[in-house]
Amino acid sequence: MKNIIYIPKKLAALLLSLLVITTIIFVNSLAYMGPSVALAQAATDSVVVTLNVTAGIAIDSPADVAMSRALSMTNMTAIGTSTWTVTTNNITGYSLTIKATSSPAMQQNSTTTIADYQTAAPNTWAVTSGNAKFGFSAYGTDVTTVPTNPWGSGSSCAPVSAHVPSTTLKYLGFTTSTSSPEIARRSATTTFAGSATTVCFAVEQNGFYIPSGAYSATITATAVTI
Repeated sequence: MKNIIYIPKKLAALLLSLLVITTIIFVNSLAYMGPSVALAQAATDSVVVTLNVTAGIAIDSPADVAMSRALSMTNMTAIGTSTWTVTTNNITGYSLTIKATSSPAMQQNSTTTIADYQTAAPNTWAVTSGNAKFGFSAYGTDVTTVPTNPWGSGSSCAPVSAHVPSTTLKYLGFTTSTSSPEIARRSATTTFAGSATTVCFAVEQNGFYIPSGAYSATITATAVTI
């Protein structure tokens, strides 16, 4: 004969309640575990940051130039020196040109003047007898990059004498034309300190006396982005 275990009604009800509570806790645990898996998902996005840099150019303002000495009945030549420094952030660089505001450039007044040096291709300094001339040349890092490099190979306005034009530079006369001669060119940005170009002014009288008096020439250098 099998043994029959008798469970009081109150105990049975308690056990049933515990079973229901356990089941609810288990189901809720499963429900809680579901969203934790969903939180591991990811979504990405990106943005593009743009910047514009405006091209600019600047040129310094050197002091006025006094020629190295006065011409006289015994002093036949004199030179002068001026250096312009150009700075630019333009990616394709700059061009530097130079011109005079009057023709001839060197004048005492409208009738007493010193003739401009020749205006063809630059050449070594030479003034024929019976003439007086005023002209210029240039040197510097960016001078050598001018197409055909017309200004010679010198690196000083007066390498031999303090008053005699260089024999390794090539000279030209000034013009007032808008298509003035290019003396320097760069195809990239300069450094923050800029790029210097030195202009060498030269004057000579040969078998001819320039009338006494005070003469002056106003010379303008213009730097433009290219």
